[in-house]
Amino acid sequence: MNDTSHHDERIAKMTFATVYPHYLAKVEKKGRTKEELHQVIEWLTGYDEKKLQELIAEKVTFETFFQNASINPNARLITGAICGYRVEEIENKLTQQVRYLDKLVDELTKGRKMEKILRLA
Repeated sequence: MNDTSHHDERIAKMTFATVYPHYLAKVEKKGRTKEELHQVIEWLTGYDEKKLQELIAEKVTFETFFQNASINPNARLITGAICGYRVEEIENKLTQQVRYLDKLVDELTKGRKMEKILRLA
């Protein structure tokens, strides 16, 4: 894999609040709901609605967002390609967690059943 340290650093410094509206627009455009998006985010990070809104208001970076998250142990079951990389092969832990979230949002927009997205079935 190429040297992605610059890319990893850029991701770490991005604020969740700037990306969240894109996630929301993407899922709603495909007929999914804000509640479903929040369910996916809560499954991955442990953040409930209230905490999520606080983090958005505080404009935390992805680094802080995932540093304080309780990552679901089943997140390791998230596999596949996102942005040209296989998520299971990403070496930088933070970049991998951000790509997990991207992958879950993609699965949501593709109409996948929630049980499958949340790795329950």
